[in-house]
Amino acid sequence: MKRIIRITLITGMLLNLLGCSGKEPSVVKIYEETDSELVTEYWDNNELVTMTEYYEMSDGTWKTDDHTYQYRLEITGRMSNAAKESTFVYLSNIEDITFEQAWKASGFSSNMDDYFNVEDATLVAMK
Repeated sequence: MKRIIRITLITGMLLNLLGCSGKEPSVVKIYEETDSELVTEYWDNNELVTMTEYYEMSDGTWKTDDHTYQYRLEITGRMSNAAKESTFVYLSNIEDITFEQAWKASGFSSNMDDYFNVEDATLVAMK
């Protein structure tokens, strides 16, 4: 009798574990869009201005409302003749984005070839 109870309990626990492994990832943290009234203050204090709400997920991915990305990249550097360094935050399925690619794709380039397809990367914040 004890053996049947043990087997039943172990089987139940295994089925429970298998059932949980198929769960959808959950939101770990929400990065809300910066309030428009705070943008100038954040910019002056060299704080990140979030332009698009996005989410850190429990499975290590990153999401916007429309797409899922493998990486969150903070890319920092100095543009020519700039008074200070700039940082661009991209959610990306590209593992490595250079600073030159980042600043051009952030809206500073007039060449559309410099921009990312939204499935590959999207700019979510900058300072």
